[in-house]
Amino acid sequence: MVSVSNGSESQRNRKVLLGIGFWVQGLRCFPLMGVSFFLKDGLRVDPSTLQILQNSTNLPMVAKPFYGILSDSFYIFGQHRVPYIALGVFLQVVSWMTIALFAKSGISFLSITIYLLLGNLGASIVEVANDAIVAESGKQPTSSKNSKPSSSGELQSFVWMASSIGGVLGNLIGGIAIDQFSTQAMFLMYGILLSLQFLITLFIRESSLDLPKSPPHVGFRKQISELLVALRKPEICYSILWFAMSYAVIPALTGTMFFYQTQHLEIESSLLGMSKVFGQAAMLLWGVIYNRHLKLIPPRKLIVAVQVSMAMFMISDALFVKGVYRIIGIPDTIYVVFFSGLLEVLYFFKILPFNVLMAHLCPPGCEGSVMAFVMSAIALAFMVSGYLGVALASYVGVTGNDFSGLPRGLLIQAACTLLPLFWSSCIPGDVKSKSKKEN
Repeated sequence: MVSVSNGSESQRNRKVLLGIGFWVQGLRCFPLMGVSFFLKDGLRVDPSTLQILQNSTNLPMVAKPFYGILSDSFYIFGQHRVPYIALGVFLQVVSWMTIALFAKSGISFLSITIYLLLGNLGASIVEVANDAIVAESGKQPTSSKNSKPSSSGELQSFVWMASSIGGVLGNLIGGIAIDQFSTQAMFLMYGILLSLQFLITLFIRESSLDLPKSPPHVGFRKQISELLVALRKPEICYSILWFAMSYAVIPALTGTMFFYQTQHLEIESSLLGMSKVFGQAAMLLWGVIYNRHLKLIPPRKLIVAVQVSMAMFMISDALFVKGVYRIIGIPDTIYVVFFSGLLEVLYFFKILPFNVLMAHLCPPGCEGSVMAFVMSAIALAFMVSGYLGVALASYVGVTGNDFSGLPRGLLIQAACTLLPLFWSSCIPGDVKSKSKKEN
């Protein structure tokens, strides 16, 4: 009875820490929506500059393996996950509070870039520590009689849904707040929320999470060596390489579409917020459906299906820009709210099955560094995708006032999305059967 009670308490503590953490990180879309409008209306930047800034400020995400190795190797007051979460949240508090303080009095393009870099540094540290806890918890036995490892995706689905709920609320409130409050107030509100998360984190002891024990003085060099050993495994190396390339080869046109919807179509910010709410709700539903019905399906099949769906929606976007849907009676606002919102989150649908796959393949003792490497590869891929999108927009002649080349750009984007399917065999086909053989 005691062990069951302790197990349920540790599960509860993990869900509190991770639930709040992923929920608040999901809410980052709230101040980031304010940043997009602040740059467009306050600093008067063009679509390419907006997209370059959005991608460049994600640079700290690329260094996630370094944070993961630090978290795996160096303990702070006998803990190696929770203190890093607290540090990352604190850096975000400093970032958003500073932006809120200087946004009204006038902040330069360079200054806001530096503060966003600092905020993303904090966010990346938090994500690394949270992902490591999820991976470690996936190897813990459950309290059931069968005592199977809980690696079937329940915790991954839980944090996915927590992040999605945060995204739904962030986009819903953000779309309304843009019209009702200043962007400065949005930055301030998120800074206050981060401050509350920081205080809650300080009161959680890592010992209450019942994480797997690992040597407290693993050398930095040894941890790098273990990471390299893990990455030499073909099933891990090829999977990460394919997954990153499946994003990198797609020229992102997010900044261009943002200007097309707000400048050309004059879509109201509240409707853009509703579009993102619909997308986040779809992500939440995806987490529920995956946990209940899809977690036994081989990850490769799900990932390929999502990749094909992304291409189909991009072709649909090309038809939308050409006015085809308008001709058949579908208003622009309806398409933007539902279809555009869904395409925006489809990019992330395949991350859930891939994270479950990586949690299964990840060797014990270097969960933080391996999962961090995965997320940094994805972050780098998104940056490459963003820069390719700027180049594609320039190639097809799209500017802040001329969108005649956008349909052609979207068709090129769809073709690039289908390319990785020719090498999808890099992802293991059936993890379940493999795990049975190992056992």
